[in-house]
Amino acid sequence: VLRVESPFDYASQAALYVPHQLPSPSDPSHSRALAGWVGDAAAVLGGRTLVLTTTLKALRAVGEILQARFAGQGLEVLVQGEWPKWRLMERFREGASLGQPGCVLVASATFWEGFDVPGDALQLVVIDKLPFPPPGEPLIEARTRRIEQAGGKAFTSYVLAEAAVALKQGAGRLIRKETDRGILVVGDTRLVTMGYGKRLVAALPPMRRLESEGDFKAALLALTKPSTTDPTFL
Repeated sequence: VLRVESPFDYASQAALYVPHQLPSPSDPSHSRALAGWVGDAAAVLGGRTLVLTTTLKALRAVGEILQARFAGQGLEVLVQGEWPKWRLMERFREGASLGQPGCVLVASATFWEGFDVPGDALQLVVIDKLPFPPPGEPLIEARTRRIEQAGGKAFTSYVLAEAAVALKQGAGRLIRKETDRGILVVGDTRLVTMGYGKRLVAALPPMRRLESEGDFKAALLALTKPSTTDPTFL
C-alpha cells in the first residue's frame, strides 16, 4: 500500500470561516441573510464566488436575491437550471475576461463534485448549510431505520458520515492546483457550536481558521491583490 499525501499546502493556500452573525439554518430568514452576506463578499472580490446550496429552495432564494442585487451592477450571477450545466461551467471559468463582468455561480446537486475551476476564477466557496442527508427520502429512512433496529446510532454511523463526505466534496472545489488561493465559508453555525462539528471539521482539508469577520475581510482583501501569493494572505 502506498499513501500519497496531498500536493497542496492548505494551511497557507486556504482558510475556513463560519460567519457567526448568520441566523440558525432552521430560521426562514437564513437564505436571505446568507445571500446578503455573499453579495457583500462577492462585490469586494469582483465575483470569483461559488455558492453551493443543500436544497433547491435555497438555490432559488439565494440566486434571485443576488441577481436582483447585481442587475446592471458589474457582476453576472449565474444560477443552476437557467443554462445548461456545461455552459454555466464554461462561463464561470472565463470569469472577468475579454471585457466580461466577474461571475457568481449559485448551484446545487452535481456541482458539489466534478466541477474544477483552477486559478483565480474561483477564490470563494460558500456552502449554505451542513449537507445532512434529507430525512424524508425513502432510501435514507430505510437505512437509518435498519441501523436503529440493529442497535446502532444512525446519526453517528450514517447521517454524520454522509454529511462529512459531502462537505469534503464541496470544499474540494476551492483548491485545484498548487498555486490556488481561496476561502471556504460554511454558513452554518452548527459547525462550531455543536459537538459533532469537530468531526466534520476534521473531514475537511487542514485549512487555517478565520475566527472573526475582521479576519475574513482581511483575507478577502488579500485575494484582490494582483498576486494572491502576497504574504499578507499566508
